[in-house]
Amino acid sequence: MKRLLKLGVVTSALMAVTAAPAFAQDMTIEDLALATIVLYLMVATVLVFIMHAGFAMLEAGMTRTKNAANIIGKNLMTISLGIVVYYAIGWGLMYGEQVASLFGTDNFFLIGDTYDPDGTLEIDFAFQAMFAATAATIVSGAVAERMKFGAYVAVAIVMTGLIYPIVGAWTWGGGWIDQLGFADFAGSTIVHMTGGVAALVGAAFLGPRIGKFDPKTGKARGIPGHSMPMAALGTLLLFFGWFGFNGGSVLELDGELIGFVIVNTALAGGAGGATAGIFTRLKNGKWDVAMMANGILAGLVGITAGADSVALEMGLLVGFLAGLLVVVSVTMFDSLKIDDPVGAISVHGTCGILGTLWVGLVAIDGGLFTGGGAELVIAQVIGIVGVAAWVGISSAILFGVLKAMGQLRVSEEEEIEGLDVHEHGVAGYPELASGGSYSSSS
Repeated sequence: MKRLLKLGVVTSALMAVTAAPAFAQDMTIEDLALATIVLYLMVATVLVFIMHAGFAMLEAGMTRTKNAANIIGKNLMTISLGIVVYYAIGWGLMYGEQVASLFGTDNFFLIGDTYDPDGTLEIDFAFQAMFAATAATIVSGAVAERMKFGAYVAVAIVMTGLIYPIVGAWTWGGGWIDQLGFADFAGSTIVHMTGGVAALVGAAFLGPRIGKFDPKTGKARGIPGHSMPMAALGTLLLFFGWFGFNGGSVLELDGELIGFVIVNTALAGGAGGATAGIFTRLKNGKWDVAMMANGILAGLVGITAGADSVALEMGLLVGFLAGLLVVVSVTMFDSLKIDDPVGAISVHGTCGILGTLWVGLVAIDGGLFTGGGAELVIAQVIGIVGVAAWVGISSAILFGVLKAMGQLRVSEEEEIEGLDVHEHGVAGYPELASGGSYSSSS
């Protein structure tokens, strides 16, 4: 992939070298170009890494005190295992020399010579590893408060080592979906819908938490999280990190395009949060703070596929639509008896589909409503269906095997008393443990 260096960046770098003559003697313009692009991708990688702190805070805040340590533990294992497994297996499957446009066969452990990143292999891997871990951690929220920790570890390994890399091979890796003309700039489908579909399958296999649905009426009951401030902090960390998620996906120092992507990202996130808040006020008579948080994330997911390719007003509009859709989707999954404690399926799955279709409909170049015909939107639909089928089937096999082995769900006693003490031997909030916070209503 080619990198475009803007004159101002090169000039700044040259000034820095002039001020340090000891280094200038051996550094060429090519060295400066490489160092600058690596620095840009390093900043983006750090921003996406911070998103994992956001996921941890959001999920912990939206669940109960008795499971706080379990939630944090899952998020720690996701990023830790995700990096290692993607390094050993996932990267090669995604970016290695392909067989039948389906999966890569080399570059495991970053060993091989078929990937041509202009000398930035290591930083490219680091940036992509954050995305792999993101796809896996989406599942964590939907299966919270009832899944065995060991089973989740197995899911994280398979997600980062097989399921997500195959999706990536088909798309960003140049596989069969990419060859159709499929466009997903930073991963509305590739990352978010992948995680959302796996989350849906996991939640369905697990079944709802004890007490989630009224046994007589079947209606969903609210199970409030223990800390809305923590959930809000997580949301804002995710919003912050998303500027690296989308801005870094430009993959070159094109200042004009990076600025465009950042503004589109901000507009969609803002529109999603505002819309969800206003909609829930009109619908329920109250300003739903949790839904405002999910509205922000829904808008961000909705723009991720087209942050580089849809006009700013269309970025604003998709955020508005995502803010409405996430509220409707959460209600729909409740009616289907799918228990998703944090709304991950709706935010990432439903709005991931919206964002990907949005590109096919309104992309500046090639969108159905912008004079480009139906070719792009058809490619988008095929890509969505292909990814959903692969992730759905592979996830069903994974969760089905875990369930058949009796390793998927904790016992009723463990769920009521809390996963912290049973799975980890430590309370997330030790000072509350003796005060009855581990009852089923905590």
